[in-house]
Amino acid sequence: MAFIEKFGPVIGRILIALLFIPAGFGKIGGFEGTVGYIASKGIPLPQVAAAGTIFVELVVGIALLIGFKARYAALILAIFTVAAAVLFHNYWAFPAEQVAAQKINFFKNLAITGGLLFVAAFGPGPLSLDKR
Repeated sequence: MAFIEKFGPVIGRILIALLFIPAGFGKIGGFEGTVGYIASKGIPLPQVAAAGTIFVELVVGIALLIGFKARYAALILAIFTVAAAVLFHNYWAFPAEQVAAQKINFFKNLAITGGLLFVAAFGPGPLSLDKR
């Protein structure tokens, strides 16, 4: 158990960060597409929302990865992830042929939020900048 207690949190942070950081870089390269998708959901100021999304995914994602202010980073990412689930994977509002895929994405977002709440509650573990 000592191995998992020492390395489990850092491996968990890496795996969760692998979702956010590449997505943030992808949104930089596809900024106009990201803005268009956000606008299609009726979200006001889609360019601002896209820039904010990139910031959260990259900067806050990196903070989680390295374990810097990790509890705050995890909490911010948890709120962001729930918002993404409700706004972009609202399966109840999709056509019948898309419901199953969107429902899976919705509940995956909730599961990711669960992992982030563990970090927010218990900290980043021993291998982090917060624990140096």
